[in-house]
Amino acid sequence: MTRLTERLPPLLIGLAILAVWEIAVRALHVPRYILPGPLLILDALWTDAPLLLRSLWITLEITFAALALAVAGGVVLAFVMTLSSWLERSLYPYAVIAQVTPIVAIAPLIIIWIDNAFLALVVCAWIVAFFPILSNTIAGFRSADRNLHDLFRLYGARRWQVQTLLEAPSALPYFLAGLQISGGLALIGAVVAEFVAGTGGNQTGLAYRILEAGYRLEIPRMFAALTLLSGAGIAIHAVLGAFSRVVLKRWYGG
Repeated sequence: MTRLTERLPPLLIGLAILAVWEIAVRALHVPRYILPGPLLILDALWTDAPLLLRSLWITLEITFAALALAVAGGVVLAFVMTLSSWLERSLYPYAVIAQVTPIVAIAPLIIIWIDNAFLALVVCAWIVAFFPILSNTIAGFRSADRNLHDLFRLYGARRWQVQTLLEAPSALPYFLAGLQISGGLALIGAVVAEFVAGTGGNQTGLAYRILEAGYRLEIPRMFAALTLLSGAGIAIHAVLGAFSRVVLKRWYGG
């Protein structure tokens, strides 16, 4: 009952916004190629579902591949960089450079350099998703209790033992927070890369369908594709959030 009470207000607000939207476009006779109403968008979503869902799956394949690489690369590099402050000072600036460089600016180069279109899109999405996992995991390693560090040192623990037995457990909540952020960023990176690539054909993601619908002034289909993208982003965030809660609950014996 408590969960229903918490979720009911945003649901009611969303339904109210959709109702006002539909009434407004009908009352003002707004052309469908400028702003379609929610019912037209729903109709396009139903009519074009096979095409849009196939494209959504391709976008999600890129997203999940980039997220998996971001997790592997971010965690491994965090381990390496926290071995010594010298390594962290040497490598971390390059990770920051990759993060602050707009992906839309370097995506054309990546697509030119990498012959495989799918791999090029994965690399673009990986660049966007990589940094939150790296930075959060490093922060987690650094958050380990100093007194426990002294205790490990007192008992003659090696550096790798301190990392795996003390710092890694401390880093877990930070890593999971970074994972939840990177899940959404991987989807954004995949969409941006698809926009830049602009490739057509059967094996095209949802971003190209948005471009295609815009060129043809099929605005209801464009909004339907945007709705699917938003839903996918919400689902990724929710799944990763639930995964984090389950892992942390079991980790801390809750």
